[in-house]
Amino acid sequence: MGIDPSAQVHSNAIVEDGATIGPDCIVGPFCMVGPKVRLGQGVELKSHVVVTGDTEIGDETVIFPFAVIGEIPQDLKFAGEDTKLVIGKRNRIREHVTMNTGTAGGGYVTRVGDDGLFMAGCHVAHDAQIGDKVILVNNVAVAGHVVIEDEVIVGGLSGLHQWVRVGRGAIIGALSMVTADVLPHALVQGPRGELDGLNLVGLKRRGVARADITALRAAFLMLKQGEGSFQERAKRLEEEADSDYVREMVAFILGDSDRGFLTPS
Repeated sequence: MGIDPSAQVHSNAIVEDGATIGPDCIVGPFCMVGPKVRLGQGVELKSHVVVTGDTEIGDETVIFPFAVIGEIPQDLKFAGEDTKLVIGKRNRIREHVTMNTGTAGGGYVTRVGDDGLFMAGCHVAHDAQIGDKVILVNNVAVAGHVVIEDEVIVGGLSGLHQWVRVGRGAIIGALSMVTADVLPHALVQGPRGELDGLNLVGLKRRGVARADITALRAAFLMLKQGEGSFQERAKRLEEEADSDYVREMVAFILGDSDRGFLTPS
């Protein structure tokens, strides 16, 4: 615990006793750092940033003015239990972003992965589990217990309902309200979040092989038009799939879901 000698803490910042400020950190003017906060190497708090609660922030993460990180959950059931917020490395957390600690009902920990971009005004609620390389565009609201897997993009002014899961590589268009699980690599758009195909642009940008993209297209078509229920179609795909990307999608569908799925229409 304490402030590393190489850290730069502005004279107008408040760092409470017990906080850990790692090597090469920069704590700008008018920031407040609470007693249970741990900043990794090279973390930068620009100015007017509040980091409180039992909060860990990974190396080289940069937090911009007026963000509030690690405050208690916006949950009336929260009774002051000891909960945490864990943020990974190299994140960019822009102005007015809020991220809350967890609750007893959600595993006690809100977790954010590495290399994310959280644009101005985003909210990450209690017990959310956010993967690596996630982008939340301006004013996205992520409700409690949401799971967002790696490489997801959520468009501006969108909302994700409690307990929703968003599979790896999915993209959600701006102004969407997502109330059910989103398949990996899917494209969702519209005011009430409709499944509208695959995130083909994202797949190509990540260098996914043409054969896998073709297999995903075929799998999506089968899920949309095949015989039987959505789950029955997924189980048939499980038997037939020869692409790891299709297997990933099937495993997501056959996994536990609290909200059901957005299904192809």
